[in-house]
Amino acid sequence: MRLRAAVSAAVLLPILTAAPALAVANGSDVPAGQFGFAAKLTMTGIPLPSGSAYSSYCSAALIAPQWIITTGHCFHDANKNRVSGPVPYPTTVSLGLVDETKEKGVQRKVTQVLQAGPNDVALAQLDSPVTEVTPLAINSLVPGAGQRVTLAGWGSRTADNPVPSKQLQQGTMQVATVGATTIGIRGVAPQASTSACAYDTGAPYFAEGKLISVENNGPDCPHTGAETTSRVDILAEWIAQHTK
Repeated sequence: MRLRAAVSAAVLLPILTAAPALAVANGSDVPAGQFGFAAKLTMTGIPLPSGSAYSSYCSAALIAPQWIITTGHCFHDANKNRVSGPVPYPTTVSLGLVDETKEKGVQRKVTQVLQAGPNDVALAQLDSPVTEVTPLAINSLVPGAGQRVTLAGWGSRTADNPVPSKQLQQGTMQVATVGATTIGIRGVAPQASTSACAYDTGAPYFAEGKLISVENNGPDCPHTGAETTSRVDILAEWIAQHTK
């Protein structure tokens, strides 16, 4: 499965960082100045049951000056149990850029984490507000099958020895199914196999300036199957309460 591959790659990151940087599978480059709310999380010192540690990455979105939203399981203990409270390991947030080789962007650190109850979503508080980037609004309406959305993430293009991207990528996607807490989403363009990949976990799916869902998990990439994403409309009141 994709998450297992990502963890294995994360353990080997000191070796893999010399490889070419890739991104969302079969996606396209995000133009300069677009989607500044799309964030990259760099996490170090993540504990393992053996007592050792590793580094990894997730994607996220800025939804308030001092808050980002991502997948809940990006923050966990050594046994992979989701955790709330003080950030469990050092996590740096980069946003406000599309190309890490050319832009500095905005850097912040996560201080605390709040896990949502209904689905695999977490809010993460930053050490200081971000004023340079416009946050992504939260959708409060039930998504509909067939709705077009955009995916923006910092993930890998392949499930084989994945590495995080240095270039923000995008894809046009379509809502395939709507469940009580999740949404199934398939690729549309540039290809039907445009899909999230390792390190896209937590990436935003959005339409008309509003966040529709958050990447959770899916088949190895690239693929034409449906990604499992977490609905945010069912969390709109909870999010507003904690981020105001």
